[in-house]
Amino acid sequence: MQQKPLLVVLGYVWPEPNSSAAGYRMLSLLTLFTARGWRVIFASAAEQGLHRYPLAQLGIDEQCITLNDVSFEHWLTEQAPQAVMFDRFMLEEQFGWRVERACPQALRILDMEDCHALRDARQRCFNNGSAVDAAALNSELALREIAAIYRCDLTLVISEYEMQLLQQHFKVPLQLLCYCPFLLSEPIPLSLPHYAARSDFIAIGNFRHAPNWHAVLWLKQQIWPMIRQQLPQAQLHIYGAYPPPKATALHNAREGFLVKGWAEDALAVMQQARVCLAPLAFGAGLKGKLLDAMRCGTPSVTTDIGAEGMKADNSWAGIIANDAEAIANAAVALYQQQPLWQQAQQQGYSIVRSRFSLAQHQARLWQHFDQLLEGPDAWRAQNFTGLMLKHHAYRSTKFMGQWIEAKTRLAELSSQTDVD
Repeated sequence: MQQKPLLVVLGYVWPEPNSSAAGYRMLSLLTLFTARGWRVIFASAAEQGLHRYPLAQLGIDEQCITLNDVSFEHWLTEQAPQAVMFDRFMLEEQFGWRVERACPQALRILDMEDCHALRDARQRCFNNGSAVDAAALNSELALREIAAIYRCDLTLVISEYEMQLLQQHFKVPLQLLCYCPFLLSEPIPLSLPHYAARSDFIAIGNFRHAPNWHAVLWLKQQIWPMIRQQLPQAQLHIYGAYPPPKATALHNAREGFLVKGWAEDALAVMQQARVCLAPLAFGAGLKGKLLDAMRCGTPSVTTDIGAEGMKADNSWAGIIANDAEAIANAAVALYQQQPLWQQAQQQGYSIVRSRFSLAQHQARLWQHFDQLLEGPDAWRAQNFTGLMLKHHAYRSTKFMGQWIEAKTRLAELSSQTDVD
């Protein structure tokens, strides 16, 4: 019997699909490979959080690994994977040279999650009150992220906007990139509450994510008071993983501003709401909360950045607005006008089916993967910049990693000597 090919995924964190869009996306990628008949091992040096997904239920093995330790190389050599996937560019920086040494023939895939350099530039420029220009984009973070793209065989890019940015601004060759948005095997739930059966507003997002926290503050300080003035009985239910004390302190039942924290089932609470609010002033990638809203038939009010990479034929599943007053007025209009609400709901269903169905993308994705698996050496020979960056960067990270490893072991020996 032929042995299944093996994918080793090096995770920045353990997947938490109910906590963040990143966790949801990672789970969909793992499922993509297992459905194709691959064996998958998810390995991470991160602590296992309370809300992590039980990967064993999908037949996926888990492996705890250690940073800056040769034990990882020994383990990876024994596994002999056909492909290794880095979850965000930082994992490629930390483990890339060890992967190169342990299994040089393995296909190296980078999943960006979103473009960190773009998100960082937008946040800095928002805080400074300036426009995002070339100087802001060409940051040290961008140098690191683009270098990791070149060192990998293929990079999965979640947003069409970021596909264009990488090619047009950073001049990354198309052959190194693969458009891979959210992948839904079951796009729309079978039965959903209708307009009259729904009430109130919802906002949802991991509180550790800066764009989400800013959105909550913007709602509290400016947007929600204007909505509440027009809809005095309405409530805003705010959900998200890992709410800090400063977030729960915003809870005010008298104002209808309800900070509820973790939602065990995000789709269940989303489909009970009439309108989703996502006033995102900065950020990057695709917004899982807005995809969930469309799947649940919940029209949304968001910004241009919120809807980036998710619109179809320049139309949205709700209303796009970019200042507090316009967002508040749009929210009230969607909430009160049933024909407008129903039109937005149907548009959301259309976007989900046309842009995020697994069936639409999987053949193209596997064409990319299979082409690379057939001849990675020929593919890599065309990427001289990547070869050059690996030669220099892997030497520096290798020496740094080995220095940290030696320092750690020396400390352990000193500790043992002191005990003796």
